[in-house]
Amino acid sequence: MFFFTCVISFGQQRLKQNDDLLLETIPFKIYTGGVIVFEAKFGNNPQTLNFILDTGSSGISLDSATCVELNIPLRPTDTTIVGIAGSHKVSYAFNQKFTTGKLVTEKINFYVNDYSILTSVYGEKIDGIVGYSFLSKYIFDINFDSSHIKIYKPGKFEYPNGGTFIHPVFNKLLVQQVILKDKEKVAANVYLDSGAGLSLLLTDEYIKDNNIIFPRRKPVITQVQGLGGKKKMRLTVIKRLKLGPFTFRNVPTNLYNDEENVTSYPYTAGLLGNDILRRFNITYNYPAREIYLKPNNSFDEGFDYSYTGLSLYNYNNKVIADDIIANSPAEKAGIKNGDIIIGVSNNFSGDVQAYEKLLQKAKENIKIVINRNEKILLISLWPISIK
Repeated sequence: MFFFTCVISFGQQRLKQNDDLLLETIPFKIYTGGVIVFEAKFGNNPQTLNFILDTGSSGISLDSATCVELNIPLRPTDTTIVGIAGSHKVSYAFNQKFTTGKLVTEKINFYVNDYSILTSVYGEKIDGIVGYSFLSKYIFDINFDSSHIKIYKPGKFEYPNGGTFIHPVFNKLLVQQVILKDKEKVAANVYLDSGAGLSLLLTDEYIKDNNIIFPRRKPVITQVQGLGGKKKMRLTVIKRLKLGPFTFRNVPTNLYNDEENVTSYPYTAGLLGNDILRRFNITYNYPAREIYLKPNNSFDEGFDYSYTGLSLYNYNNKVIADDIIANSPAEKAGIKNGDIIIGVSNNFSGDVQAYEKLLQKAKENIKIVINRNEKILLISLWPISIK
């Protein structure tokens, strides 16, 4: 009984200590691939905007269309941003206010980029991306079980039992060593990228130099959307990935021809995305340069191994099929670029994310209702498995 009392007392003390640091609690939504989206306000504008929480971004940004809509004055600069699909110079909105709940952060510099592709992929307006410029100021405790983020001011933070620390390199972007095992077992540095709705991405250069993947694996071609636009990649699996003490098996892996060396190879091999990170309740403590991982209710959830070769986008409140890969299940089923997707498996919601989830069923017959040139067609699609 005495030991039990001591445990409770410690828990209450820890809770009170963290409460003294707590600045705000905000809800978030989880998009495809585990991407986190939360609401915030820019400047003195009362309109609530949608932002992606992205540890893979060194800054904080606004969508160009949002800037036009809100009549935000911008200043051209010589600053260049680099993404998976290219690089370009950006304008800035300098010394702005950023409000999350009741927490107001002053003097933030926002660069401006076109996020229309992200809006069409998720089916909801993406107004910006929040990275290091904001994340480095506070402690962010992200609970995927409750879908809430607690924001704390820097200080002595007490972590819950049952998790573990990792100590990546903190240099605007987070770089962590993981262990990969397929044909060979290797240690690799990867970016921890909460804005990437995938599990693992490795560059072709890294794959070639380390001979890591079994030759018998036959990657499929897929289309990925990200900063700067679209990029074709190959998709396969890696037999095992170890992050700290945690091991994941048969991890879906994108293979990327990094022509502009966005990933800074050979320093890093690629990135670890939020389809891995979402399996933890995770505390990003930039001021203390540490991250705390505690497995959550999704830790043992299976990966998505289905492959259709089909991309869905929301354009003008219609879900459109596009970027269909040659010889893919989607092409073989007869789906064409420009087809309007009316329903998937008796779901007629028009929700692009709901349709994407329903298509994650490898080796099953999925019924799709489409509108093609004002004709209604019923198509059977059989996604294959990459595993």
